[in-house]
Amino acid sequence: MAGAAWGRRGGLALLRGALGAASRRACSSGAPVRAPSAAAQELQSSGRGRFLLEHAAPFSAFLTDSFGRQHNYLRISLTEKCNLRCQYCMPEEGVQLTPKSELLTAQEIITLARLFVKEGVEKIRLTGGEPLIRPDVVDIVGQLYKLEGLKTIAVTTNGINLTRLLPRLKEAGLNAINISLDTLVPAKFEFIVRRKGFHKVMEGIHKATELGYRPVKVNCVVMRGFNEDELLSFVDFTKDLPLDVRFIEYMPFDGNKWNFKKMVSYKEMLDTIKQRWPELEKLPCETSSTAKSFKVPHFQGQISFITSMSEHFCGSCNRLRITADGNLKVCLFGSSEVSLRDHLRSGASEEELVQIIGAAVGRKKKQHAEPVLMSLPLCRDALQNPPNSKQWGHTFSHWLTSRASLPKQTGKVLMKNKLTRQLFLPGSYPEQQRQITMGILQTQLRGCCVFQKDPDSTFDTKCLEASPVGQVSVDCQSEEASSGSEFCTRDLGSCTTVPRASDNLTHTDEEGRATMVDVGGKPDSKRIAVAGAVVRLGEKAFGMVRQNQVKKGDVLAVAQIAGIQGAKLTSQLIPLCHNIPLNHVEVSLSLDESRYAVVIRSSCQTWGRTGVEMEALTAASLAALTVYDMCKAVTHDIVIEEVKLLSKTGGQRGDFSRA
Repeated sequence: MAGAAWGRRGGLALLRGALGAASRRACSSGAPVRAPSAAAQELQSSGRGRFLLEHAAPFSAFLTDSFGRQHNYLRISLTEKCNLRCQYCMPEEGVQLTPKSELLTAQEIITLARLFVKEGVEKIRLTGGEPLIRPDVVDIVGQLYKLEGLKTIAVTTNGINLTRLLPRLKEAGLNAINISLDTLVPAKFEFIVRRKGFHKVMEGIHKATELGYRPVKVNCVVMRGFNEDELLSFVDFTKDLPLDVRFIEYMPFDGNKWNFKKMVSYKEMLDTIKQRWPELEKLPCETSSTAKSFKVPHFQGQISFITSMSEHFCGSCNRLRITADGNLKVCLFGSSEVSLRDHLRSGASEEELVQIIGAAVGRKKKQHAEPVLMSLPLCRDALQNPPNSKQWGHTFSHWLTSRASLPKQTGKVLMKNKLTRQLFLPGSYPEQQRQITMGILQTQLRGCCVFQKDPDSTFDTKCLEASPVGQVSVDCQSEEASSGSEFCTRDLGSCTTVPRASDNLTHTDEEGRATMVDVGGKPDSKRIAVAGAVVRLGEKAFGMVRQNQVKKGDVLAVAQIAGIQGAKLTSQLIPLCHNIPLNHVEVSLSLDESRYAVVIRSSCQTWGRTGVEMEALTAASLAALTVYDMCKAVTHDIVIEEVKLLSKTGGQRGDFSRA
């Protein structure tokens, strides 16, 4: 029976391959379709051909898991090496590479690919590392092209080598391309990937469109504090080009220092884009698709969202992966692997390999081992239904993050996220948990806590005790401790009204305890602040910066981006700062040869109830520290000085300008 099934499946693959050998190659590239061969036409019209089509065996049992998912998509990593060092993907120092002798050879890759295609795989994607740095990549594509039954050969690349190789790859049979690009700002590109090459990537994208690839998929990992402000620019990128810009939720991998605060959810991104293009249209998609696709009417291209964190697509997963060293992974997030390389090199037969693959697929779990935080109701609810930032902070940017052991007064046990060490309240009362999250405003090192009661809430929000070593990051955008707040002492167990701040030090109360300023009663006004800093480098380092010869890259460009990012993250770095929506941030760096120094000037602007002096000072400081970091390999005799506020306008205390 198994042999008969194999024969029908193999015969059907032969028929489909003969009929579609040309058309499958034109699927994505737009190339002209060749007419079916005479043999294919004869097979189609013959009784055997009709029998194969009408009595095809079910999809390969070996590639079908216990949940009925049929795996017809294989990703093959050609190399572990990469010519970039993206911050979300790889440590700056790189990773320890597997010896070349333990990596799959080109022939081993083709042997395994042929086996999977026989069993029903219709699409193969070549990945890495960076697949286009493998010298024999064009030959591998050409060999894959010859496999009957394979409909799509795709590659995911960072685009650095694409312009040079794409004509040959297209001729060899490549018909689908994904290009990774996380920013449209050249300086920010260099900051994120720690290498130069933005213009090469852009050239590769345009070369792909010129050669007829439709669409050219552009993968963009969205990270809070890095590139979430470029969402609209990426959408506009699809206006005149046949692109599919795919916004990918930031995911955890070893070495990328993942934390929940950096993730921007699909719904948050979609809401931002719809504010600019309310006419955005939802596009239909295949059942097994990982993307939710949309299109702005009259734009040539489209956008998509890969919701691997907020709305996983495990239920329709049809993907398998082979690593560069020959291990089969049935789930990207799973830790279990089976070495096909070892079995192949030990002389295993094709039938034995199929059995090994089938056993691995059969063990595939219902869904991936998502981070612990995603299993908590409050986290999941907030990702899928993002709250109003005015209600409880900017998404999760200022959630309670404490190592303190909060006591039993809460009536619930706190769970600690193993990834981020954040504490969350489990249970089935997300609204109550949200009120508690809103309520906790500060924890003093002396064992006190301040929190805001919601007058509309019927939930009894009790004082929470904090360990003396605990520390809490405060939600700076919610209403801070004011006349309606209560102060609880651990020793006495009582609550009293927090005194108003003194006239001299606005961030301390009358007893000297740190407290946030209540800006709720202040009028909105235009606020501008300018700050500066100077970094004395010495003659050698100064000359290298001026000639752009520093090994780490363009010092001035990277420092400029760091300063801008620092301004936006001020409230996360300075505990008692409010989270301010900035209208504009500008950081400029100039060279002062007389002092062998970099002169930094930063300017921040907002319309609100509190000033932006700290944002401007943070921008100047972060830019200065970045200059130091990038030049310290040349010399440690670097001095950062003159970090100061130059001017400010707006606010009750009037304007200020340094002479």
